[in-house]
Amino acid sequence: MAGILEHVNITVRNPDQTAALLSRLFGWHVRWRGGAKLGGTTVHVGNDDSYVAVYVHDPGAPPAPVAESRVGGLNHVGVVVEDLDAVEDLVLAEGLQTFNHGDYEPGRRFYFLDPDDIEYEVVSYS
Repeated sequence: MAGILEHVNITVRNPDQTAALLSRLFGWHVRWRGGAKLGGTTVHVGNDDSYVAVYVHDPGAPPAPVAESRVGGLNHVGVVVEDLDAVEDLVLAEGLQTFNHGDYEPGRRFYFLDPDDIEYEVVSYS
């Protein structure tokens, strides 16, 4: 049986702002928002099948383990889109820079950093 990636959980400065940005860029929606297990807030933003959990630790709560308290602690999040050029236009309209454009078999890609320095790879296989 093959596994299916359901979600990725990342620490950000402001989960509502990050969720709004990802919704604008990728046509996603907020699936859930609430308290997190370690004392903080999490917003689940994505589609009906998968999502990114964006988390912020409550500074008044007991200290979180390093992974939950570090902003941007991963290599990148990859998102598949149908129209790469249209999404790049949206990223640029947000005032973000794109880089490392590439055409490769079987698709095309670019990268950008969000305001928390989390790297996203945007790829199209169309």
